[in-house]
Amino acid sequence: MAEARRVNRMWRNMNAKIAAVPMILTTLVVFVGGTAWTVLYSFTDSKLLPRERFVGFDQYERLWSNSRWLTSIENLMIYGVLSLVFTIVIGFLLAVAMDQKIRFEDTFRTIMLYPFALSFIVTGLVWQWILNPEFGIQSIVRGLGWESFTFNPLNNPDLVLYGLLIAGLWQGTGFVMCLMLAGLRGIDEDIWKAARVDGIPTWKTYIQIILPMMRPVFITTLVIVAAGIIKLYDLVVAQTSGGPGNASQVPAMYVYDYMFQAQNLGQGFAASTMMLLTVLIVLIPWAYLEFGGKKHG
Repeated sequence: MAEARRVNRMWRNMNAKIAAVPMILTTLVVFVGGTAWTVLYSFTDSKLLPRERFVGFDQYERLWSNSRWLTSIENLMIYGVLSLVFTIVIGFLLAVAMDQKIRFEDTFRTIMLYPFALSFIVTGLVWQWILNPEFGIQSIVRGLGWESFTFNPLNNPDLVLYGLLIAGLWQGTGFVMCLMLAGLRGIDEDIWKAARVDGIPTWKTYIQIILPMMRPVFITTLVIVAAGIIKLYDLVVAQTSGGPGNASQVPAMYVYDYMFQAQNLGQGFAASTMMLLTVLIVLIPWAYLEFGGKKHG
């Protein structure tokens, strides 16, 4: 009897399972196969074309002794930490404000989410113009009478990352707001009623009750934002092209330049493998918290 039920479960929704086969095969061949191929050839001295001349960890030693790579890692860490913190905090605060059943909520939500519909190239170009000292914010403020006002972050090596951060927050905060708002709307209204009956202040309700209940939403948001940060490329190319100097270099630019401009595939593969390792460092704890933790619980 148990065997019959198991067979029935196997054949249930068979059409959907068959339809998923091409997607599964494509994923295995393109993603898994491509990833394995990249990691394998990162141990070769491939130049313009791949070649099976293995050199061990030479490419990785050369990678971590390259000042440009080290600078790009440092830049990504600074940008990544600030972007994670501000995107999640601002997105949550906006979601809290939207959750107060304000008038024209749909309009405001659309306005806040609209930048996310733009590509990073468009966002980068828009903010390059806005931050341009000749006709951007600096020019407008000086035209209002503050002649000594200076705001030119994209041409200042010490401030260029913050110029990128402004554009990144403008694009990504609305999406995080929608995720947080969905999480807030999923909380039972009885919890709010019980908190009001007990006389718990609203701010304490959020901190002690709502935030712990939204843990899965925060973890998912953290993973999505972190994955986007690791592969940051379009925004930097559109706004600064990695300048001034190497002040806004990021790992994805290093990979692209070595693979397609310096014609050093081995070095590009090594750098992309390190980026893959970084993504795994983010995804594995998330997968454990989401699935392993529940299983153990």
